[in-house]
Amino acid sequence: MKKDAHYYAVLAFARACSFKKEAAHTIAYASQFVDDAKINHISLKEKPNNIEFETIDDKPAFFNMATCHSYFKIKTLNFSAMTNNTSAFHFVPGCEGASFVKKMRCKENKQVINNILTDAKEDDDIVKFGMVLHPFADTFAHQGFSGLVSKVNDIQKCKPKKISGAIPKAITKVMLLFAKKNFDKYLDLALPAYGHGQAMENPDLPYLKWSYEYDYTDEFSEKLERSDNDNKKRFRRAFENIKKHLEEYLDKHQEYKDNNVNFTDFEMLYEVLIKRGNDKNRIKNWQKLFLKTNLFVKSDIAYKYNENLWLKLAFLNFDKRKFNNRKVSNAILATGFNESKWFKFYKAVKWYKTLFFKYCKEAGLNIPNEFV
Repeated sequence: MKKDAHYYAVLAFARACSFKKEAAHTIAYASQFVDDAKINHISLKEKPNNIEFETIDDKPAFFNMATCHSYFKIKTLNFSAMTNNTSAFHFVPGCEGASFVKKMRCKENKQVINNILTDAKEDDDIVKFGMVLHPFADTFAHQGFSGLVSKVNDIQKCKPKKISGAIPKAITKVMLLFAKKNFDKYLDLALPAYGHGQAMENPDLPYLKWSYEYDYTDEFSEKLERSDNDNKKRFRRAFENIKKHLEEYLDKHQEYKDNNVNFTDFEMLYEVLIKRGNDKNRIKNWQKLFLKTNLFVKSDIAYKYNENLWLKLAFLNFDKRKFNNRKVSNAILATGFNESKWFKFYKAVKWYKTLFFKYCKEAGLNIPNEFV
């Protein structure tokens, strides 16, 4: 899924379920920030007081908190990055199948992610809860693929079905580069079998119907089976479940409830969720809905997502160029850092990764947990 779903749709559903504006914003921001938290190592200029930190190269630091990375950087093509980041937060394993690689295949709404989400709902930490909604939602969109470079992801004849005589521009441009008969061959050379790379952005477009062929056998015997996918149905199922989890969380944590909200037309939200349009237009559709329903107004900080907001509030010397890296040096903590949303997200990531490996093991999938 993309920002329109992970942030704007989660924001709309949280507010419509009667979360206070600030709480809804925190939940939605934590959900989307999983796709933007690329920093994995921050060294601090000074040793902090009363704050958890690690010591790396004799310097106080925060480490192993990235939840995403570029699929095309060689540095990220290592087992630890693929398990700690890609699999854990974007392709949660379904733990089904006879082999390790088959068990790593993501499946919607399965045991591992549900166990983590159950734990998150018990905790009075909406940053943690919002963060878990991201991998939960992705189990619906990314099902069938694995967070590893794997034969599981080596698909053939991937194609969208025509929508009113057209297919999405981004996909059209790629397909036109090659003759149809050579498309699979060149795609395999250009994109590793990593995540849903060979399916391009097909899984993340909420309005799309598409198909591909994959090897369904445990021994990879080149026996292919066709997968027909309707993203409208997948996205709707995802957010029907998210709505249920939001309601359950609010029932347990009434301090986040806004008693002045009395929203009933959830069908309107589902219609906007799966409406066709490019990334920018799908976001605009949500913003129009906010204004139409009075869930938010333009002056609300939640109205437009700012990927640097939590970093700016957490670090005194925040600079976009400095912090737009995998490693950041000599960071200075802002006043009140201990209560900052970024630090809570950092701790939530640590909590999540521990539970991820634990619950995978309990489900019969033992993933080595050494971060390099």
